[in-house]
Amino acid sequence: MRAPGVRRTVAALFLLVGTAITTNLTEAAAQTDGTATQTALSPAEFEAVYQARIDSSRMRFTEADVEFVTGMIGHHAQALIMSDLAPTHGASQSVQTLAARIINAQKDEIALMQQWLRDRGQPVPMVKIDGLDLTIEMSAPDGEMEHDMHAGHDMHSGEDHMMPGMLTQEQLEELDAAFGPEFDRLFLTGMIAHHGGAVTMVHELFAVDGTGQDEAVFKLASDVQVDQITEIARMELMLEQYTD
Repeated sequence: MRAPGVRRTVAALFLLVGTAITTNLTEAAAQTDGTATQTALSPAEFEAVYQARIDSSRMRFTEADVEFVTGMIGHHAQALIMSDLAPTHGASQSVQTLAARIINAQKDEIALMQQWLRDRGQPVPMVKIDGLDLTIEMSAPDGEMEHDMHAGHDMHSGEDHMMPGMLTQEQLEELDAAFGPEFDRLFLTGMIAHHGGAVTMVHELFAVDGTGQDEAVFKLASDVQVDQITEIARMELMLEQYTD
């Protein structure tokens, strides 16, 4: 089953194609000395118009958009580490179902974000997971690897501080040491904070003038906000049974 963000992206693609057809048929009619005759686009003309629209959309991005997408890849990757622990740590069925849903959705979004960067000639973070350890290998546009870095830290500011909502290594180790109901409690508490951090990153993105003009970035950020807020509410209800 496709994740909601993927379905929305596909729907947007069909809308873009439909708009291109309507616009160019109208323009063709206007160029016939006032007659109402409409000239159908040839396959080659249709492809050229479509590609021009795609190329144009790829020019409407900012440095802040790139930083958001790059950071969100590492942020999502830590959620995969946390969720991968659920089946082996005695998690309840409801927590395992939630963890599986997070894995499916965020793997898809990581792939979409990597392709977005690649299409725009930007360095692409390649995720490396080894147990609880997460590193990011930055792939340059020419395919060469630029450098490795520990994921979770701000990848653009040059400062060694964590992105919003990211768990520390000590918190990950505490989660890994837990089992059964205690694992569920720590997982839900940690993932609520983690999702909240992703929402904060969206708010920080749109606080910068000119961001989100790229349609794909806008859809990604909007989907992240809606999906994470929805899951936070669900997890808060689940967490009630583990609190006094």
